[in-house]
Order: sequence, then structure tokens, then C-alpha cells
Amino acid sequence: MGNDKMVMKMWKPTGLALAAIAATAAVALAVPSAMAQRDPAYAAARAAGQIGEQPDGYLGFATTPTPAIRALVQDLNIKRKAAYTASAQSTGSTVEQFAFTSGCNLIAKTKAGEKYQTPSGAWKTRDGSPPERDARCP
Repeated sequence: MGNDKMVMKMWKPTGLALAAIAATAAVALAVPSAMAQRDPAYAAARAAGQIGEQPDGYLGFATTPTPAIRALVQDLNIKRKAAYTASAQSTGSTVEQFAFTSGCNLIAKTKAGEKYQTPSGAWKTRDGSPPERDARCP
């Protein structure tokens, strides 16, 4: 195929692959999420709307972070990436694919009052309705 006719193929998971990734994502997130929930600084930043879940599976800053919040989020995101990397192999997916599916699940699990990032990049506060998620989410 010539360069002018190259077509990028988007990853489109099959139902079975998607189910496997989603199931493994739930298990992989248990350890980093459990550790984060024990950290009072994480809980306070999340409750204050300073940080929230992003569609890519990582935590993001909904407001300008303090150095301490920045360090906390960077540490948690490093742990998430390690969990995604370890789990991606068992599902036959890439780290990015696994992280994306995890992001879908994490945004779906946000509670009222918590921040999350929409597919357009806007930060929203979760209310009683379902969050806005990427159309590719399972």
C-alpha cells in the first residue's frame, strides 16, 4: 500500500476480548485503588474536587494542584500503569487499551460529588445521572 493510501486501523475489541479486559481491569485496579483509599490526602483531594478520573484510566487534576497533590497523583498513576502493564499481557491487549477500559470502569464507578473528565476533556462533577463516557466504553 502506498503512503497516501495507508489507513490506520482502530482497535475494535470483540465481545469476548472486551469482557476479558473489563474483568481483568477490575481486579488490577483493586490494589492501587485500595491503597489510595487509605491515604487521607487522596480522599481529601477527591472530596474537594481537586482530582478526578480521566478516560485514559489515570487520575487527573480538575484544579491547579499543589506540589503535594501533584506528587500524590503522579505516584498513584505510576502504580496504575504498573498494574495495567502486568494485566494487559493476560488479556492480549496493549497497556493503552487496558488503561482505556479501566478508565471507562473507573468513571462509571464515580460517586455523586466526585470529578471526572468527559470524552471532550471537560471536567464534570458527578450527579445522580450516569456520567458521560466514551462511546467505545463497554
